[in-house]
Amino acid sequence: MTTPDAQRPRPGSDILRTALRRNIGAMAGGTVLMGLYQAGETAFPIALGLIVEHTMRDRSPGLLALSIAALAVIITTVSLSWRFGMRILQKANTTEAHRWRVKVAACGLQPVARDVDLKSGEVLTIATEDADQTADIIEVVPLLISSLVAVLVAAVALGVADIRLGLLVIAGTAAILTVLSVMSRRIGGSTREQQARVARAGAKVADLITGLRPLHGFGGNHAAFRSYRKVSTEARLQAVTVAKVNGVYAGTALALNAVLAAAVTLTAGWLAFDGRISIGELVMAVGLAQFIIEPLKLFSEMPKYVMVARASAERMALVLTAPPVTEPGPERPAAGGGLEVDCVRYGSLNKLKFQVAAGEFVAIAAYRPRAAADLASILAVNVPPHAYEGVVRVGGRELAELSVEAVREHMLVNPYDGEIFAGTLRTNIDPSGTSRLVPEAVEASMLTDVVALHREGLDYAVRDRGANLSGGQRQRLSLARALAADADVLVLHDPTTAVDAVTEQLVARGIAELRRGRTTVVITSSPALLDAADRVLVLDDGIVTAEDTHRNLLATDEDYCAAVAR
Repeated sequence: MTTPDAQRPRPGSDILRTALRRNIGAMAGGTVLMGLYQAGETAFPIALGLIVEHTMRDRSPGLLALSIAALAVIITTVSLSWRFGMRILQKANTTEAHRWRVKVAACGLQPVARDVDLKSGEVLTIATEDADQTADIIEVVPLLISSLVAVLVAAVALGVADIRLGLLVIAGTAAILTVLSVMSRRIGGSTREQQARVARAGAKVADLITGLRPLHGFGGNHAAFRSYRKVSTEARLQAVTVAKVNGVYAGTALALNAVLAAAVTLTAGWLAFDGRISIGELVMAVGLAQFIIEPLKLFSEMPKYVMVARASAERMALVLTAPPVTEPGPERPAAGGGLEVDCVRYGSLNKLKFQVAAGEFVAIAAYRPRAAADLASILAVNVPPHAYEGVVRVGGRELAELSVEAVREHMLVNPYDGEIFAGTLRTNIDPSGTSRLVPEAVEASMLTDVVALHREGLDYAVRDRGANLSGGQRQRLSLARALAADADVLVLHDPTTAVDAVTEQLVARGIAELRRGRTTVVITSSPALLDAADRVLVLDDGIVTAEDTHRNLLATDEDYCAAVAR
């Protein structure tokens, strides 16, 4: 008796079936054309044999001319069928690869956290190499069928001359495929391991690039590079292993194909010598024995490509079929609502409780950076509601009742290390191109000096990760993007740590002015931002220990004064 798990199809197989199913039309057309190509290739030595047979017997110039014309038709058919057949298949292949790349990328960008033990670098490899190798199944199947057509046509033609020749081709092909199918399993296992190690090396590179500046700052770059070299060396050694296995496979396939071709040639020669087949049939048999090597080579390589495609599909399944950590709810928060954190216990937070009314500007002074990070993670829905005690309400609705997309449309949590993308200042501030607050956001974030510094203005080109901007410029650019989004609830986490005191004062005023009447929370220790807020919540030991205006707290709370005064 089989269990439900045993009956459930493997995710990698599901992906391959999906790819095949939605390209069935292109594959059918490609199979017909490639089958026609292989049939034409097979017909060429058959036609040569017939020409030799009839020319030697009849010695007719007209018949010779007709035979040459027939050869021209065969050659034209072979050329056109290959051209258009491969065009159809490669178009379907590249289109399918694009679909999977987009799907994996969309899944990697999903706001719902996913329980997948893969880093961004690994997801990148899956979205590129694995997507391409999975889509190769679109070409593999038609080529497999067309190669089979060629082998069968050759076997039938040889069988007409002498049944033993036909049976030799069929038996030899079956034996070759049996041997190679066993070898292809090892290729699949080795390829999966190679893909995993290459992906880990890619993830390590992504981590190094992300942390390159801080690594240089404390001299850790050499140790990090040594760590990458170790991972890359493991990937290289595995690639060498895969290359050896592929080499053995290709060599074995070529040797077996050559043995079969030699066996057909020798058998045909013996039959001709014995008078059982004619000279024309001998020419046909020798020609087919030489021709059959190519479709047999292609036919014998197909198991390897199928195993590689399946290995890649299974890696894609790690991302595509991973269940979400939390199931999103169906509700949406009320527009213009506030924010409430009710007895939340998570990490360094200990039954944290506070409320921000709609339209209020509140600053949170967290004495411990870990508490600030934990609070920001919860509000950003990086931590699913079931992973912490207590309740967070946005616009009067609990987070567990809301879809993550709805939460993020309503509440934007801008991290202190906001990513900067390759493009322009404008596309970084307003990625969707729909914001009406770009000038105001630039002014409030004090990004005006960066815009004025370059004659291109907002169209100034920004390199990947903002490599041509200073740390303060990158931080202000990230802040401008958050302000331009004009979210109902905006949460900023340390938005001014990389700017000077004068700029910080101007930024604080700009945020307060631009966000007037909009719910705003700033997690910060900046005196300028604390002073601009309507009230300040002091977060210590995971709870709110004090609440007042910044100036009143400075006058009455020595701990607060020591923590935030500069």
